[in-house]
Amino acid sequence: MPNHIDLGGRVAVITGGHGGIGRAIASRMHSSGATVVLWDLAVPVEPITSDIASLLVDVIDEMSVARAMADTMARFGHVDILVTAAGLLGQSIAAKDFPLALWKRIIDVNLQGAFLCCRAALGPMVARNYGRIVNISSIAGKEGNATQSAYSAAKAGVIALTKSIAKETASTGIRVNCVAPAVIATDLVHQMSEDTLRAVLAKIPMGRPGQPEEVAALVAWLSSEECSFSTGAVFDSSGGRATY
Repeated sequence: MPNHIDLGGRVAVITGGHGGIGRAIASRMHSSGATVVLWDLAVPVEPITSDIASLLVDVIDEMSVARAMADTMARFGHVDILVTAAGLLGQSIAAKDFPLALWKRIIDVNLQGAFLCCRAALGPMVARNYGRIVNISSIAGKEGNATQSAYSAAKAGVIALTKSIAKETASTGIRVNCVAPAVIATDLVHQMSEDTLRAVLAKIPMGRPGQPEEVAALVAWLSSEECSFSTGAVFDSSGGRATY
């Protein structure tokens, strides 16, 4: 049984909530008592539970994000937690051959999407002087993965974005952190070539990919009141791969 983390009375928005990591986070937060709202472009094939709300949102579209925040506020009155789990890995292509259109798309989804959602959540959080933001970055954003230059650059940007917002809100009741997973056993793995997957798994001392539930456990704590003196930090979930 997972440890109980009390999120009762909190409203949590999770972007990319129907993906592997997002879905695990949603399930963990729901079991911890939070009211969960999923923002995603996809429609779930199988809902997690009937009392989790779901909105169709394009995180790279400024107006779509603004409408989703307005709808969430109208329905639930406040937003206490934001987790930006929407992401796009893209194909494994050497930088010298990387198409510009794909580069822009990956940057938009991973970095611009995180920025727009953070910006939308900060207003309501500042008004209540309370909030927890957890951005899902990647170990690729710290170390860089070969053939994944766009994804690595975007996730490095997410780390810097997290640190910037954390410094802006450090004197308030808002805490902003990010999680940097190594390869996690989700559908995103299937976007990697076999060579790239073997290479990243070889770097993990535990010798296996992480599980979405392991990331969700860390995110749940970072989203709680107990996370009170950590902000602007990068929390690794890498099976021992991270070296700094």
